Amino acid sequence: MIANRKIWVLTAVTLLTGVILGLGIASNFNWTNSGIARETPLILEKTSKPVEAVKSQADIQSTGKAFVEVTQKVMPTVVSVTSTKVIRGRSPFSEFFHEDWFGRQFRGRQREQRQEGLGSGVIISPDGYILTNNHVIKEAEEIAVLLDRKEYKAKVIGIDPKTDLAVIKIDEKNLPVVQLGNSDELEVGEWVLAIGNPFSLQLQHSVTAGIVSGKGRNQVGIGDIDYEDFIQTDAAINPGNSGGALVNLRGELVGINTAIVANGWSGGNLGIGFAIPINLAKQIMEQLIASGKVVRGWLGVYIQTANANMVKEFDLPSTEGALVSDVTENSPAEKAGLQDRDFIIAFDGKKISESNQLMHLIATYKPGTRVPVKLIRDGRERMLTVTLGERPDDNEVPRLTTTGGDMNRLGFEVNNLTAELAQEFGIDVESGVIVTDVEEGRVAEKEGLQVGDVIREVNRETIDNVQAFNRIIARLRAGDTVLLRVIRGENKFFVALKVEND
Repeated sequence: MIANRKIWVLTAVTLLTGVILGLGIASNFNWTNSGIARETPLILEKTSKPVEAVKSQADIQSTGKAFVEVTQKVMPTVVSVTSTKVIRGRSPFSEFFHEDWFGRQFRGRQREQRQEGLGSGVIISPDGYILTNNHVIKEAEEIAVLLDRKEYKAKVIGIDPKTDLAVIKIDEKNLPVVQLGNSDELEVGEWVLAIGNPFSLQLQHSVTAGIVSGKGRNQVGIGDIDYEDFIQTDAAINPGNSGGALVNLRGELVGINTAIVANGWSGGNLGIGFAIPINLAKQIMEQLIASGKVVRGWLGVYIQTANANMVKEFDLPSTEGALVSDVTENSPAEKAGLQDRDFIIAFDGKKISESNQLMHLIATYKPGTRVPVKLIRDGRERMLTVTLGERPDDNEVPRLTTTGGDMNRLGFEVNNLTAELAQEFGIDVESGVIVTDVEEGRVAEKEGLQVGDVIREVNRETIDNVQAFNRIIARLRAGDTVLLRVIRGENKFFVALKVEND
C-alpha cells in the first residue's frame, strides 16, 4: 500500500511539473490565445491611435481658423471693379434698306454697343487708391468700384501694360487697407488664399485656398506682358478674379491675381493660376501714384540665356548667367565697356541665373544708378561699373512670312537680304541672309529659328550673302556645332545648332 501511494504521489508531482513547464514554454512561444490579462495592453494600443487623430484634427482646425481670420481681415480691402466701353459698329439693319427713306435713315448709321467687364482690386491706401490689373480697365470709358454695396466712380491714376498693373482711385476716406507682405520670402508649398469676384458680382468676395506651386514663372505667354515673374498657385482663380488679392496665412498681400491656364472652351480653373509678386507690384504702384508713369533702368544690351552648346562655344563655366548678344550704340553698356559675347554672372552683387532675371533686375533700378557688373570675357572674370540710363519706349516688331531659297543641312532656307526684301519685311539691316522657311521638326525649328530672322554671322564670320553662308555650312560635319548671330526685329541673339546626320 505504501509503495502504491508513493507511486501515485510521484505520478501527480510529475504531471503537475509537466503542466507548469508546458505552460511556461508555451507562453514563451506565444502558443496560447490571448486571455483577459492581455486585454489591457491591447486597449492601450487602440487608444494610442485616436490620440494621434485628435492631434491631427487640432492642426486642421487651427489651419481652418487661420483661413477664417485671414479672410475676415483681408476681405474688406478687396473690391469689385467694373469697366464699360462703347463699341461702335455698323447697324445690322442697314443691309435691308436701299434708297428709300428708311434706307437713307439707316445708311451709314453706326450701332453703339456697351461692353462691360468685371475684375477685382485691392485697397492700398485709406484715401482710395486701389491696385488692380491693367487688363481689367483697359480702354474703359467708365470705371466703377463696388465697396460695401455702394458704387463709386473711379479714375485712372496710371497704367503699366508691361507688368499688367494699374492704379485707380475713388473719392473716399478712412478705408480699410491691406497689409503688404514680402513675396521674396514666399516658399513653394506655402498656403495662400485668393480673394476676388469670379464670374459675376453675385459671387463677389469669394475665397479659395491653395499652395504656392512655383515662383519666378516667366515665358508663360500671358498677353503682352514683358516683365514676367509670376507666382504660380493652385488656389482656384477664375475670370473676374483678376486684380484680386493673393494673401499668406498672416493676412499679408503677397500677389495680385492676374491670369489662369484655362480649359479651352469652358475657361474654367485647372489649378494653374498666376499672380504678380507684391514686391514687383509695390515698385510699380509707387511710381504710378507719384508720377502716373513707370521709369525703368536701362543697360542697353541684348541678352539671352545660354544653352549647353553655347557653354562649349564660348568657354563658359555653366549656363547660369546672361549672354550679351549685342550692345546698343551710345548706350550705358557701351560707355562702360561691355561687349557682345560677354557673359554676365552678377549684377550689383546679385547672382544672375538667366537672362529674364537680369532684365527684371535692371528694370527695378532708377536711371542714373551706378551698378557693378561681374562678367566673364574670354574665359576670365572681369568687373565693370555701369551708370544706368532710362529705358526707351519699345517699337512694335513686325511679324514676317515668306518662302524661297534652298533647304540647307540645318533645316532652313535663306535668301540674300535685298533692299526690296528689307523694305517688304520692315528690316533695318543693310546686309546678311534672311530666313525664308524653317522645316518642321528639324534642329533649326527646335532651337527657335523663325522666318524673317536675319543671319549676320556664322561661326564668328560675317555673312553678306547666301554664297558666303553656304560656303561655311558646306565645311561642317555631322555632330559639329554652328553658331549663328541672328537679328529679329530689334532683338539680336545667338543660336547654336548641332549639325544632323546627312
